[in-house]
Amino acid sequence: MAHQKVVVARDDEDEKDSVQATSAPSRAQRSWLRRGLDQPGGKLPLFDRNGKRIDARTIRRCLEAGWAEPWFSNPIKPDWLVCKLTPDGRRLAGKR
Repeated sequence: MAHQKVVVARDDEDEKDSVQATSAPSRAQRSWLRRGLDQPGGKLPLFDRNGKRIDARTIRRCLEAGWAEPWFSNPIKPDWLVCKLTPDGRRLAGKR
């Protein structure tokens, strides 16, 4: 399995660290990100088109790369990551 190279850059404006991935998303990651393009607010699905839960590794890697971000906590299922696209994720998902 390939590892992503991640660069941490300092944002002087708000003094927060931001993470930017220097590699492209995998096919699974890009497929998941694309599903958010047509959803209100860029909401990303918890399940694939066959009803299988999205692999948590796919979600975590997209979060770490800054392509997705947590949207809200699900009080009924706290272990489910409800996410939405970031502007970077939207740009990547829109590329063909």
